[in-house]
Amino acid sequence: MMKMQSEADSSTRRNPDFELPPGWRWVRLGEVVQEALPGFACGKRAGNDGFIQLRMNNISSRGELDLSSVLRVPATPEQVEKYRLAPGDIIFNNTNSAELVGKTALFTEEKGTFLYSNHLTRLRPKFGILDPFCLASWLRLLWYRRVFEIICNRWIGQAAVQREKLLNLEIPLAPFPEQLRIAAKLRELMQEVERARTVCEKQLEAAKILPATYLRQVFESEEAKKWERKRLGEVCEINPRRPKNFTRSPNAPTTFVPMAAVDERTGTIADPEVVPYSKVSKGYTYFEKRDVLFAKITPCMQNGKHVIARDLIDRVGFGTTEFHVLRPDSKILPEWVHFFIRQPHFLREATAYFTGAVGQQRVPEEFLANYTIPLPPVAAQRRIAADLREKIAQVEKLRTAIEKQLEAINTLPQAILRKAFKGEL
Repeated sequence: MMKMQSEADSSTRRNPDFELPPGWRWVRLGEVVQEALPGFACGKRAGNDGFIQLRMNNISSRGELDLSSVLRVPATPEQVEKYRLAPGDIIFNNTNSAELVGKTALFTEEKGTFLYSNHLTRLRPKFGILDPFCLASWLRLLWYRRVFEIICNRWIGQAAVQREKLLNLEIPLAPFPEQLRIAAKLRELMQEVERARTVCEKQLEAAKILPATYLRQVFESEEAKKWERKRLGEVCEINPRRPKNFTRSPNAPTTFVPMAAVDERTGTIADPEVVPYSKVSKGYTYFEKRDVLFAKITPCMQNGKHVIARDLIDRVGFGTTEFHVLRPDSKILPEWVHFFIRQPHFLREATAYFTGAVGQQRVPEEFLANYTIPLPPVAAQRRIAADLREKIAQVEKLRTAIEKQLEAINTLPQAILRKAFKGEL
């Protein structure tokens, strides 16, 4: 399929599963481009009158130019003349982490003066020999197939594709009229993929907000306005102490819940650990079955790492000290507390009470103790909680199905490009 550089020498090889159609031929990239010119470094920002310099983060993983975040830099007239981008130029990301080297985008802007940084290389195809869209598409296929990770040079945290290795890459060259036909077909198909992706992403966003919508419909309903209200500290024991008479064999298997074990999406303990009691007997948070665990530290708190303790060995467990524990009394169900504290507006309000240094901020116990919660009769709590569980479970199934569909859509560009360069479009 392609020619790749060996680290031992400059030899190349082709992928045997990639055969070119009749009339096509392999050529080195250096034979069909006018130039491969790296950009220039500029460490200073100019004012609004500076020139726009594209950088490696302006190239998306979809091979698109993202101009929403640009850097304006000063440049000499000579630099402007030398590094100005023109429609039809290909921008190649020559330096980054190994998995990002090789991201490529086709420049199409016709207005404005755009320059580019030294982390990028400008490839300018020979007119009438190589279509720019076809070249950008081929390089994108190579990036999908991780070719650039193989041929790049590496050092700590960084990687780069040397100019000579880039120019030595072999590319499939179809007759120019065929290139134009393929480019037109590729544009059409990629637009269809993007339309499907956009629809799917909107569906996913809609599914993500459904649980919050259901919670709001319950806790902000007209019915809720009639319910009694209590402070959480009145109906829950907050951070209860371990019983004084608690004993356990040092080797007894014990449930341990690190923060990573909590699935913020479903609000469940997805991956608890089982450890000897001696490993967690000191310095960890004690809780019991049906206690509600509230992640107090940022960003876990905002992300929704709050859970009801279930499936504990011998009905007890231990976890990270970054949990507050709420133990409901007989007037309130754990499910009711759990649904209430997972509301987005509750979590937003909690951030206003953070204490501690930036990056290590925590919600104090007093916030939970003093927060008012609506309290219908237990029978109503049970009925509403069951309804919420069913609805949210349905949302989770829907969300999973949409994510699988989106995953399938995301594989289409590579499959389409592969077909294009096998002459199957």
